[in-house]
Amino acid sequence: MGIIAIDLKSTSLTAAALGQTGKILEMENLNIKGLKGSEVSGLIQKQIKKILNSFKNKPIEIKSIGISVPGIYFSKTGTVWAPNIPDWKNYPLRQELFNFFIDHNIRVKIASNRTCDILGEMWLGAAKGSKNAIYLSVGNGIGAGVLIDGKILHGFNDGVGAVGWLALDQPFKESYKAKGCFEYLASGTGIINATSELISKQKKYSGALKKKNIEQLTFNDIIEAYKLKDSIAVKVIHQSIEYWGMSVANIISLFNPEIVIFGGILFGPAIVFLDDIKNEARKWAQPIFIEKVKFLGSKLGANAGLFGAGHLAIKKF
Repeated sequence: MGIIAIDLKSTSLTAAALGQTGKILEMENLNIKGLKGSEVSGLIQKQIKKILNSFKNKPIEIKSIGISVPGIYFSKTGTVWAPNIPDWKNYPLRQELFNFFIDHNIRVKIASNRTCDILGEMWLGAAKGSKNAIYLSVGNGIGAGVLIDGKILHGFNDGVGAVGWLALDQPFKESYKAKGCFEYLASGTGIINATSELISKQKKYSGALKKKNIEQLTFNDIIEAYKLKDSIAVKVIHQSIEYWGMSVANIISLFNPEIVIFGGILFGPAIVFLDDIKNEARKWAQPIFIEKVKFLGSKLGANAGLFGAGHLAIKKF
C-alpha cells in the first residue's frame, strides 16, 4: 500500500507518493506565489488526482493521504487559518477534500506544519527514538512542533507551538500583532526587513550589501555579507542569534526536551550558528535543562513536513 503526502507551505506545495517505509516513489514541487483561497485548494486536489491516476494500473494501491498545512488546522471544524496564504483565515479544507473524495475509498488526514515537522523527524529524522523533542522551524514564518512524553501536543484550539508570538521585546508595537513579536524580528522576512531598513538609514554605508537591490534581498545574501564581515549583516545576524537563543531558552525552560531540532529554510544556511545560539540560550534557560539538551539540525531538511504528512496518513496519534 502506498500513501500520498502533501506539504503545503506559504509559498510552495510539495506532493509525493511514498511507500510504507517512507521511500519516495514520485514527487513534485510547485510554486504557489500569487495563488489564494480555492486556487490553493484546487491545486492540492489536482496534485492528488495526478498521483492517483499515475498509480491506477500499478500494484501499489493508494489508500490514505496526509496533508501538512501552514498556520493552524482546527481539528474540530476542519478549517485552516494560514495568515501567509490569502483568503485562508477560516478555510474549509476538510469539507472540500471530503467532497472531492466522496466516491473514493481513501482516508484523508490533515495537521499543521508544526505537527508534521516533528512527526517527520520522529519517524525518519533527528528525533527518531526520542520521546521529548522540539522542532523549531524558521522560515517566512516561525513555529514549533512539540513532542513531550511520547505525545505530540495540540492544545485546546490546536495552537500549541505558535512560538512566532513569543514576546521577546518591549515596548509592544502594533506591528507585532499580525504574526507575533518573535516572527516579526527573527523570521526570514523579519531579518530581510531589518537589514533593508538599516541600509536605507545609513547614508554613508558602503558594505557588501550596498550593491544589492533591496527589493530582492535574500537571507543568503545577508549570510554571504556576514562572511565578509559586512557591518550591517554582522549586526543583524548577531541580533537574530540573540532572539533565536532567547526563544529556545524559553521553550527549553517550559518543556524540558531532550532534543531541539532546527529546521525551516533558514536552517539551512543558519545551521552554522547552532553553537552561538546555544551559548545565548545558556544565559536565559533553566540551567540544568540547557546543559542536558542537544541542539541538532534537521535530518530531513525541507522534507520534514512532507514525511510527517506521510506518517500522519499511516499512523494514529
